Amino acid sequence: MSAREFVVLGTASQVPTRHRNHNGYLLRWDGEGILFDPGEGTQRQMLRAGVAAHDINRICITHFHGDHSLGLAGVIQRINLDQVPHPVAAHYPASGQKFFDRLRYATAYRETVPITEEPVAEDGTVAHGASYVLEARLLSHPVESFGYRITEPDGRRMVPELLARHGIKGPDVGRIQRDGRLGEVTLEEVSEPRPGQRFAFVMDTRLCTGVDELAEGCDMLVIESTFLDEDERLATDHGHLTAGQAARVARDAGVRHLVLTHFSQRYTDPAEFERQARAAGFEGELTVAADLMRVPLPKRG
Repeated sequence: MSAREFVVLGTASQVPTRHRNHNGYLLRWDGEGILFDPGEGTQRQMLRAGVAAHDINRICITHFHGDHSLGLAGVIQRINLDQVPHPVAAHYPASGQKFFDRLRYATAYRETVPITEEPVAEDGTVAHGASYVLEARLLSHPVESFGYRITEPDGRRMVPELLARHGIKGPDVGRIQRDGRLGEVTLEEVSEPRPGQRFAFVMDTRLCTGVDELAEGCDMLVIESTFLDEDERLATDHGHLTAGQAARVARDAGVRHLVLTHFSQRYTDPAEFERQARAAGFEGELTVAADLMRVPLPKRG
């Protein structure tokens, strides 16, 4: 199984359909799991997708419309029922604290796992993971909504030819990586820059600065495309994006892999979202999300 992959649990907007569950997404990242926007039915979709409660380390809620949060009650209770052996952090708009409280304690259950509440009130860094920084940006929707971005710090990649040229091998490779120098040889002389991976999750929003900032330079951008381009006015009125708008954001931001999701039930042909995204000029890797799909993050450039 890929160490970094995106698992799609649901892709419907507003209401589930026969083929699409409410929203729900899990990002696997180096042994951690970040659950985004668990809508109604997420607990069952996790079972179908092979995702366990033990896989969840963080929960990120973009906003408190039902299709993005009604499954939170069941997920939290399942985390406690299964006695997950690690604490779980929850990030969500601070303005929706009352909704989080109601969902967390929707019914009686025995609390066995610490759920750390970390509400988001403004743009900026939300948390630090073992190999990433989690950030949030305010979006434009009728209720307060935040998008999330995960950034791996830049590092360095060892170059075998350069190591051989300097006679460095075996345990000495680890030493120069750890210490930055081995005798007269510096780490820079035997390695090259390795850009960290970047992932962004953008749900219900109109075009705004936050969307552009989240998408900039991402290896993978998961973004809502609720409407097709012919319904752009409807999208703007309701605080959403079209397939073409999402694709142009990805094109201009240099995104490598674009994942479109959160589709209105009014459309029956998923391929039309891909056609409109390509027509908008996006030339990178493109996925029109479907329930239970697994999408590996691109390898580092």
